[in-house]
Amino acid sequence: MMFPKIADIISKMDIASIPDDRKKVLNPIRDFIQNPSNQNKELRYNFICTHNSRRSHLSQIWAQVMAHHFGFKNVVCYSGGTAATSLFSKVIDTLHLQGFNIEQLSDSENPIYSIRFDDNAPSIIGFSKVYNHSFNPKNDFVAMMTCNDADENCPVVFGASARFPLNYEDPKIYDGTPNMNEKYLERSLQIAGEMFYLFEKHL
Repeated sequence: MMFPKIADIISKMDIASIPDDRKKVLNPIRDFIQNPSNQNKELRYNFICTHNSRRSHLSQIWAQVMAHHFGFKNVVCYSGGTAATSLFSKVIDTLHLQGFNIEQLSDSENPIYSIRFDDNAPSIIGFSKVYNHSFNPKNDFVAMMTCNDADENCPVVFGASARFPLNYEDPKIYDGTPNMNEKYLERSLQIAGEMFYLFEKHL
């Protein structure tokens, strides 16, 4: 069963609030996900940003939540960067506030986390890594570019069978400001809403 706070967030999703110009970016991805020819394949989505510290993790996690919610049993989501740093602590705080069950599995400069959203779904393992790290698929995956820098500086993602731009404003620009908590929550909810739009089954 989906954890209550997460289920409540999903129940309040309003795709009508997504601007039309943003839907133009999302629609090719939505068409790919919803394509009947993909329904019986194992699909691997790798969300890629420069440092794999914020946006790529939020995208990976919410994509896995929405795939589970809408019954895409063949979808597994990953994340990576063009460099490895660490999963930023405010991302963990934000997800915890939104109802995720999070356990820190290691204590290091790049901690490993178990992130759960449902009693019966596997944990998402979160830590910063390059996109082609041994934890991630090596080929036949869909590269989802979640930041401009990675999108522009990584024009070829080796092993990817498809590649889509999915750029988000970096909440890092609000670090240390009075708006930091609000902006991280805002970005997480934006990403959740857009993943809902991508995976919502339609005819």
